[in-house]
Amino acid sequence: MATKVTLQDIADALGVSRNTVSKAINNTGVLADSTRQKVLEKAIEMGYKQFSYASSVTDIKNPSFLQQKAAGEIALFTGSFLNNSHFASTMLDKFQHEISLFGYSLSMHRVDENNFNDMTLPISYRPENTKGIVCIEMFNHPYCEMLCQLDLPVLMIDAPVASYWKPLNADILLMDNSSSIFSVINDMSKKGITKIGFVGQVTHCRSFYERFMAFREALYINNLSFEEKYCLTEVHPHGLEYKEYLFKALEKLEELPEMFICANDFVAIDLIYGLRKLGIECPRDIKLFGFDDSPESKIMTPPLSTSHIHSQIIGYSAANMILSRIQQPDLNYRITYTETDLIVRESTVTEN
Repeated sequence: MATKVTLQDIADALGVSRNTVSKAINNTGVLADSTRQKVLEKAIEMGYKQFSYASSVTDIKNPSFLQQKAAGEIALFTGSFLNNSHFASTMLDKFQHEISLFGYSLSMHRVDENNFNDMTLPISYRPENTKGIVCIEMFNHPYCEMLCQLDLPVLMIDAPVASYWKPLNADILLMDNSSSIFSVINDMSKKGITKIGFVGQVTHCRSFYERFMAFREALYINNLSFEEKYCLTEVHPHGLEYKEYLFKALEKLEELPEMFICANDFVAIDLIYGLRKLGIECPRDIKLFGFDDSPESKIMTPPLSTSHIHSQIIGYSAANMILSRIQQPDLNYRITYTETDLIVRESTVTEN
């Protein structure tokens, strides 16, 4: 009786990892199209039968089977302008590429204050051919609830904080908001840095809230005290730029911590503005840690320690989640996290 061909057999024949073969066979994970096709062809050659998504050998030999023409449109709703510094600017390239393989096009719609206040859809939105909605920077919970009542699959990339206790009928995609913060606080505590604060509006979105909670939990695990006096987490007044709010808040502090964990890189950049106006230098007088690994974090002075977000993986995961929801609308709602990496730069350098 012929021996059954395994994933490991295919991996050994190609000199690649079993994980790479699994991604190609199951059409999951980020993988170059050429690698995926090479694995599939080798699998056919060796007599492998258990393909998860192709109906015939002809399908596998012809990658165009993925291109189902005129499948429909996926609408992207965003509450802010996605400039080149935003992680979504590169994520969307991968997302658009992945959905196009299945015949879907992408339309983008800016949701403005009038839409939020009146609970109306953007004038550019056309529902006729829309098969799903993806939301980025959409943190108005009532508005998100309204979108979830349109009888369409909805994917939230990040989500309102209120979705914790008032769940949305949507899938949610987040990045790992904890690991890097745990790592950097653990490392700093070993170097004698014990007074650590947090900067950022905690209730802005789920990611900010999770980063704040990771900060508190990391302090606890490292036997460090959480001190409210070191945290700048309030909602800043309307009409006042955030960096000016931070400057005024810093002026009121009776004592500075030795380090600030910032909700993202742009909070850190605004914070440095206020610190410098007070004659406080980073990293000499205080250490800073951001989040997102924005382009600015690499070129600012000092270069910012941060957490790197894998935009390509987010784009792939977003496409996979919305497409699977379109195909299987009765799936349980999912919350998925993509990995992040700790990036250590000059802003957390110590003399030790």
